[in-house]
Amino acid sequence: MKILITGICGFVGSVLAESLAASAQVDAIVGIDNLSRAGSERNVARLKELGVEVRRGDIRNASDLDAIDRVDWLIDAAANPSVLAGVDGKTSSRQLVEHNLVGTVNMLEFCRRHQATFTLLSTSRVYSIAPLAALRVEESAGAFRPIADQEFPAGLSPRGVSEEFSTEPPVSLYGSTKVCSEHLALEYGAAFDFPVWINRCGVMAGAGQFGHPAQGIFSYWIHSFRERRPLKYIGFGGAGRQVRDCLHPRDLVPLLLAQCASAAGGDQSRIVNVSGGVENSISLAQLTSWCEQRFEPLPIESVPQGRRFDLPWVVLDPSRAQSQWKWQPATSINETLAEIADFADAEPHWLALSC
Repeated sequence: MKILITGICGFVGSVLAESLAASAQVDAIVGIDNLSRAGSERNVARLKELGVEVRRGDIRNASDLDAIDRVDWLIDAAANPSVLAGVDGKTSSRQLVEHNLVGTVNMLEFCRRHQATFTLLSTSRVYSIAPLAALRVEESAGAFRPIADQEFPAGLSPRGVSEEFSTEPPVSLYGSTKVCSEHLALEYGAAFDFPVWINRCGVMAGAGQFGHPAQGIFSYWIHSFRERRPLKYIGFGGAGRQVRDCLHPRDLVPLLLAQCASAAGGDQSRIVNVSGGVENSISLAQLTSWCEQRFEPLPIESVPQGRRFDLPWVVLDPSRAQSQWKWQPATSINETLAEIADFADAEPHWLALSC
């Protein structure tokens, strides 16, 4: 089996490539990346050593994909992953749409021509902001958790956000590009008879992740502690109680391989949540405590007022992936955090390189 991974020099793409290269089911991997993200060029040599063919190109340019020979499976790990992209006054809304939506169309056309399986790595930010923002939470051990005695909207429970939860706008401009990409992928697959799988991912984290507060918060927080850089608790009273789940991207590989091997799909849902779940979730305040034990204490500035799209508790419920695919994350959150911290010790200037 030959695989094309877009965004292969990014954190998720490179980790997936490394794990898939070791699989007996994979004969060859080719990847494409525009190397626009600071630090991504460091992954080129490592991937080539694994026998991966790395091409510099941009999924927004159909001709860059046209130049690639036929593959059996395309994994889309290329995207602008920030929920603030296009609306923060620092990035272009048009570029966001071109990256995350026009790029999807070009990839789907590639899969149509070659009848290749298409896997879209989507996001928890496709889910509606208003009902998540309205969720009643309480503080417990330095973290928010949903109050059990409340009427939960459909698809939401103390176990997390399921696939049945609303994707009605607003979900952010970023989230909308991913929802639209999901719809287009399913329509292309149905119209042109090639397999499509959509995995809505929780917060990805691991060693070598490019540290950016809007994209890799766990990595950014740990590296900032290690490098003694200033940090802020923003919003929700400025106490750092907001919670996210954590998933190492290598844990996706068994699921991806199982999906690709089951191209016909049968009764399997085309959309699943993949995340660390409640068991692998943490608040910023709890992450700070972890960092203080690993490194030295660092003063955290408190900014009580929130930002656009901030939410108090976002944990994906991976029950469907567990029941349909017998999948569950293999790497605990503590193992992931320790891996990042070890990497931070070895790369003491990582944020200057990658942020």
